Amino acid sequence: MRMKKIIRYMILVAISSFVFVACGKEKEVTTTQIVQEKYKIIATSFPQYDWVRQILGDQQENYELTLLLDNGVDLHNYQPTASDIAKIRDCDMFLYVGGESDDWVIDALDETANKDMIQINLIDVLGDQVKMEELIEGMEAHEHEEEHDEENEEHEHEEEVDEHVWLSLQNAETLCTYIAEQLETLDATNKQVYQENLQNYVEKLQVLDQEIADIAENGTVKTVLFGDRFPFRYFFDEYGLDYYAAFAGCSAETEASFETIAFLSEKTNELSLHAIAVIENSDHKIAETIIANTDEKNQVILEFHSMQSIGTNEIQQGVTYLSLMEQNKEALKKLLNP
Repeated sequence: MRMKKIIRYMILVAISSFVFVACGKEKEVTTTQIVQEKYKIIATSFPQYDWVRQILGDQQENYELTLLLDNGVDLHNYQPTASDIAKIRDCDMFLYVGGESDDWVIDALDETANKDMIQINLIDVLGDQVKMEELIEGMEAHEHEEEHDEENEEHEHEEEVDEHVWLSLQNAETLCTYIAEQLETLDATNKQVYQENLQNYVEKLQVLDQEIADIAENGTVKTVLFGDRFPFRYFFDEYGLDYYAAFAGCSAETEASFETIAFLSEKTNELSLHAIAVIENSDHKIAETIIANTDEKNQVILEFHSMQSIGTNEIQQGVTYLSLMEQNKEALKKLLNP
C-alpha cells in the first residue's frame, strides 16, 4: 500500500497540474483526471429549498441541495439531529427563516467548519417588511398569556414575529432576488444563468400575485374566517382582506374553548359566510363545530396550504412553491365568491 502511494505521488509530480474553474468549486486536477466538488446548500424548509432549485435551474446538478425538514416534520416541531448540525456546519450556504422556531440555529452555527459559509436569514433580509403575530378578537390566547392575565389584568399581549414570511408572493420576490445574488457570490461563473432563471421565476410570481389581487378585489366576501390556526397574515394582508381565526399563527393549541366557538359561529352568521377555511392536514373538528353552531349549518370547508411540512414524496410528485400558491389562489376564489 505504501509503495502504491509513492508511485502515485511521483506520477502527480511528473504531470503538470491545472486549475479548472467549472460549475462547482475550483479544484486542482491533473491532465488525466478532473475532480469537481459540488457546492453544498442546506435549506431548513420547503419554500427556501424550492426557490433555490428554481434559480439554479440546470445548474442544480452541480450542487448538493438539501432540504432539512424532508420527512414532512412541521417547522415548529423540528429538532436537529447531530448529523443535521454536522452537515450545516460544513455547508457553503445555509438558508433558514430566522423566527422563534429557528432558535436552535444560533448554537448550530456557533462553531462552523466553513468560515466562508453564506448564511441567509429570511427575516433579516426582509427587515421592515416583517409583520408581528396578531391576537385579534375571538382568538384563543396562549396558555402562558392566560396565566399571566390572571396575575396582572393590565397585561398586554407580547408580540412575536410572524415567521410565515414565505406566504407573501411579494416577499418571495424579494427573497429570491437576494438568494440569486448570493448564488452569484458563490459561483460567479454562472451569474448570467442565475439572473435569467430569477427573471423568469419572478415573472411567474408577479403574474400569480396579480391574479390573486384581482380575485380579492372582485370577490363579494371581504372577511374570511379560519376554524383553525392562522399562519396566513402575510397572504391576506397583502390583498386587503380581514380575518377571524381560532388561533394566532401556528399556536400549539388544538382545542378551542366554548367562547371561541360561539364567537366564530356568530361571526359566520353576522357576515353570512358560505365557507370556512382550514390549513393543510387539519382534522376539521373546530371548523365542523363552528358550522354546527351557525344558523345555516351548510358552510363548506376550504383548505389553504402553509407549506410548513412538505415531505420528499410530495417533492418527487412535482410539488413546488408556485403550485401550492396556485392551490391557495383557487381556495381563495371559492372562499370569496358564494
